[in-house]
Amino acid sequence: MANLFIVAAPSGCGKTSLVKALIKQVDNLCVSVSHTTRAARPGEEHGKNYFFVSKEAFDEISSNDGFIESAQVFDNHYGSAKQTVKDLLAQGQDVILEIDWQGARQVKQSFTDAIGIFILPPSISALQERLTDRGQDDQSIIDRRMQDAVSEMQHFDEFDYLVVNDDFNVALSDLSDIVHTQRLTLEQQSSKHHDLLKQLI
Repeated sequence: MANLFIVAAPSGCGKTSLVKALIKQVDNLCVSVSHTTRAARPGEEHGKNYFFVSKEAFDEISSNDGFIESAQVFDNHYGSAKQTVKDLLAQGQDVILEIDWQGARQVKQSFTDAIGIFILPPSISALQERLTDRGQDDQSIIDRRMQDAVSEMQHFDEFDYLVVNDDFNVALSDLSDIVHTQRLTLEQQSSKHHDLLKQLI
């Protein structure tokens, strides 16, 4: 049995950096690559960072119920392909979905056992600083992201675990602990050690 993890956080909380580090640290764990209609940024690769598709191709997948979750963020569309996730889980891979709280709600409808993890910043001022230090956006976009962040953080209680990213290594350790804890549940261990249990009992 494999686990499906949902990792959500407001922009600027370090979610992507944490997930990348977690994948390197923990075996048999991967991120489901999402589809998006936005253009690739410098250094991004099709099929690695995202599947970059046209709006028409995205709509066709959506109309065929091909996404377990999808959302419009600003002027772009994002979605996680249902079959991709199912295939990875069937191979015994634990899978991470990097999505927002709205996407998490959609996923929970299809995958009721999905484990939700919400990442918080240590303070509002720290979040503002991180968004500003990126140097990617002008002030109006930063202000909009801050407003969105406050709104998103109100949904933290819809998740199973809460991680505060104050110290990166501590937050990474917390995420790793969550993954390993889920692998040690009675249901997971009973399935994994089925033959042993038959011998012992």
